[in-house]
Amino acid sequence: MYPVSGNSLPIKSWAEDDRPREKLLLKGPRALSDAELVAILLGSGTREESAVALARRLLGGFRNDLQALVRAGIPELTALRGVGPAKAVTLMAALELGRRRQLQAARELPFIGRAEDAYALLAPVVADLDHEQFWLLLLNRANKVLGMEQVSAGGITSTVVDPKVLFRMALQAQATAVILCHNHPSGNLRPSPSDLDLTKQLTRAGQFLEITVTDHLIVTQGGYFSFAEEGLL
Repeated sequence: MYPVSGNSLPIKSWAEDDRPREKLLLKGPRALSDAELVAILLGSGTREESAVALARRLLGGFRNDLQALVRAGIPELTALRGVGPAKAVTLMAALELGRRRQLQAARELPFIGRAEDAYALLAPVVADLDHEQFWLLLLNRANKVLGMEQVSAGGITSTVVDPKVLFRMALQAQATAVILCHNHPSGNLRPSPSDLDLTKQLTRAGQFLEITVTDHLIVTQGGYFSFAEEGLL
């Protein structure tokens, strides 16, 4: 039960923050915010705050980055006041199921034979965004997709990519090749000097780890730019 003060109150009398379950039943899971979904997993708040308030504080502790939350362990989760081992275990189990679902879906994706194939997978994810995101397409030796991972998200004109984070994802997936991808909300398909420098840096790092950078796509609503097709790899 979500905490309420005093005697039990009708659901309609509860504060909105205390009713994410009812909202899900009425409108479906996609109508809920990240905090409301996490609140359902937490099950309850504390004496001082609702489950949604606790969920907001939890997400804030991870900069509202779901990828960072996925990578968190029990110690990081239970370090937050109000999140005990039971809540932490429930969160980790739900996040792991989501990760496995993503990997299972990715294994059913088609063979990547050319830049257009990669664009078909990545465009629905990033083409319409109003800010830059950097994604990684993970491939095996047969160019079959092992998974898709968001590496970073930034502002309108740039996003910061940490090579250590990127290649850790590739190593964890046992990928032998990767396709880099980021979007340009401006619609400009030409790579910037920083795009060129980053691609060279990641290509060199991949060679050291024996992970081939097969391509780097810049995606917009109007199409894509392929570093491989333009001879820039």
